[in-house]
Amino acid sequence: MSKKHVSDINIRVELDDNRVPEKILWNAKDGGVEAAAAKAMLLSIWDHKAQETLRIDLWTKDMPVDEMKKFFHQTLVAMADTFERATQDEKMSATMRDFCEYFAEKMELLEK
Repeated sequence: MSKKHVSDINIRVELDDNRVPEKILWNAKDGGVEAAAAKAMLLSIWDHKAQETLRIDLWTKDMPVDEMKKFFHQTLVAMADTFERATQDEKMSATMRDFCEYFAEKMELLEK
């Protein structure tokens, strides 16, 4: 019987006295990441039994709003890409990408 490989991803959140995130650090040794700093994170986990998404959405108190807008835009684009890979639904993925363009335009993220 072969031994299965286990890969850990760890997230450390340092809070201030009011329990507001000040620092987010993460490790993924298999990916070569150790104590990498982050300003925000969105984590979604599918609960098969309950048929619902469990989420953790965190950002540090010094996360700039302009960076949050970019973070959301890039996350939405990545979700469209992942949705296409997972479902092979090209039509809906294209619709999602259209929304991403609209989002970028409304958030003034497009280069002029």
